[in-house]
Amino acid sequence: MLDMRLIREEPERVREALVKRHMDPSPVDKILTLDEQRRQLIQGVEEKRAERNVVSKDIAKMKDQVERQAKIDEMRQLGDNIDAIDADLKAVEVELNALVSELPNIPDPDVPVGVDDSDNVVVRTVGELPEFDFEPKPHWDLGPELGIIDFERGVKLAGSRFYVLSGLGARLQRALIYWMVDLHVKQGYLEKYPPFMVRGEILYGAGQLPKFEDNLYKDHEEDLWMIPTAEVPLTGLHMDEILDEAQLPLRYTAYTACFRREKASAGRDVRGIKRGFQFDKVELYTFCRLEDSPAEHDRMVSDAEETAALLGLPYRMMLQSTGDLGFGSHKTYDIEMWAPGCKEWLEVSSISNVGDFQARRSGLRYRPTDGKNTQFVHTLNGSGLGLPRTLIAVLENYQQADGSIVIPEVLRPLMGGETVIRAEG
Repeated sequence: MLDMRLIREEPERVREALVKRHMDPSPVDKILTLDEQRRQLIQGVEEKRAERNVVSKDIAKMKDQVERQAKIDEMRQLGDNIDAIDADLKAVEVELNALVSELPNIPDPDVPVGVDDSDNVVVRTVGELPEFDFEPKPHWDLGPELGIIDFERGVKLAGSRFYVLSGLGARLQRALIYWMVDLHVKQGYLEKYPPFMVRGEILYGAGQLPKFEDNLYKDHEEDLWMIPTAEVPLTGLHMDEILDEAQLPLRYTAYTACFRREKASAGRDVRGIKRGFQFDKVELYTFCRLEDSPAEHDRMVSDAEETAALLGLPYRMMLQSTGDLGFGSHKTYDIEMWAPGCKEWLEVSSISNVGDFQARRSGLRYRPTDGKNTQFVHTLNGSGLGLPRTLIAVLENYQQADGSIVIPEVLRPLMGGETVIRAEG
C-alpha cells in the first residue's frame, strides 16, 4: 500500500506511475477528495468532543436544575451529532482505504516503460543454446513417451490443466525441490514450511486481495484461501509485529504447492504443463531495512541465478518493464530458461523488490537501535526456482536422440543412482 502522505504531497508522481503502468490515474483525484473529507470530519468531531468535555465539567458545577437539564439535553443532541459524524467518518475511511488498496506500487526509475512483457529488457544471457543433431521434442511429447507425464489421468482426476507425474518424472521434480531448498539454506536462508491455506487478511497484507480475488481458490465455508505462492504466508509470518533492527535482515526459503485459477492466462499457450492450476515452487524471501533493500535485491537475484547455473541450463536475465511489473513490485528481474522443444524462453523466477508496500498493508515495522521512531520493513521475494517450468527446461535441454533424458549431475544423488530416464520396456 502506498503512503497516504505520498499521495497527498506528490499526487502527480502517483498519477505518472499509474500512466506508466497503463492504468487510469483518475482514482488519485477521488482519493485526495476523500482524504480531505476525512481530515475535515476528524477535525469537526474532535472539536465537538472537546466542547462536550468542557460543558460536561460545567454541568457538574451547576446549581440551577432547569439550566442544568437544558445543558444535558443540549449535550445529548451534541452526542447524536458526534455519532453521525463518526458514522460519516467510518464510511469515508472505508471508501478511501478501498481505493488506496487498489493502487499499485510505484515503479523504480530504472524500470523501463513498456506495454507488456515484450518490452522487458535483456540484462544478460548465460550459456549457449543447445544444438541438436535431431529435432528436439517438446515436453508434452517427451513426457508421455517416457511414461513420466500422464495428461489424460490428470484431466480424469481434476480437469484441464492438471496432470500426473509418474516414476522418475515424479522423482525428478522431488529431487529439484529438495536440491533447491538445500542450496538456499547453504546460501543463508532459513527454511520454513508454512500452511498452504491462509486467512484473507494475510492475502490482503501480501497485496493479493482484493485485486486478485478472481484468481484465488477459497474455502466457501470459512475465511481460508489456498495460497497462490509461498510469498503470501512468508509475508504474513511477521504481520503486525515490531522487529528489532538487529534482527534484520531475515532471509527465508520455503517449498509450497501453489494454487491459481490462472484466469489472466486465458487465450495464451497453455499446452503441456507450463500453466497449471496447481504447481510447486521454492520461494526466497527477505525482510530488511530501507537502505539495504537494493543490495538484498542483488543478492537474491544472484542466489536464484546460481540455481539456474548449477543445473547447467542456458538462461537469461530480464528487467521487467512497467507493462509487465507486478502489482506490488517496485522493481523485478525475471530469470528465463530456454526450452528447445517448446522453442521459447520460460520464466522460472521473478525476483522483486517490493519496498515497504507489503509492510504497510501488513503493519510490519522495525525499531531502530538508535531509539528513533519505528520504520516500515522492506520486503523482497523471488522464486528459487518455480516448477514445473524448471522441470520442462531440464527435460527438453537434456533430451537425447533416442528419446531418453540425461539427469543433471547435481540431481543424481537424489535420484537413487539413476543417471538417465528411459522409456520402460
